[in-house]
Amino acid sequence: MTVRAGQLRERFAFDKRSVVPDDGYGNTLGGWVQAFTCAAGLVPLRRGEAVQASRLSGVQPYILQVRASSESRGVTTAWRARNTRTGKTYNIRTVEPSADRSMIDMLCEEGVADG
Repeated sequence: MTVRAGQLRERFAFDKRSVVPDDGYGNTLGGWVQAFTCAAGLVPLRRGEAVQASRLSGVQPYILQVRASSESRGVTTAWRARNTRTGKTYNIRTVEPSADRSMIDMLCEEGVADG
């Protein structure tokens, strides 16, 4: 499925955890560091029993679509997505290439802790 540029209206930054030396207590993860930004499309999920249950608990699931690139292919579920215009953060739950491999589709959730 081809996505037109007009459907990628949002600007998202993708952040990953920085690795810091062990602090003596076994902690090796630092704060969030921005890896890259790109245009993206954000579509809220509205149907299905699981989606409605999530929304009742204050969690909104979305499908985030970005063009496939060397940077976007490196995104994992350990990363987070951040809308640079609104400042909202989204936990990334799944990362899958589209059927024609031109896009990367990510299931994201807004309204959850970004730890």
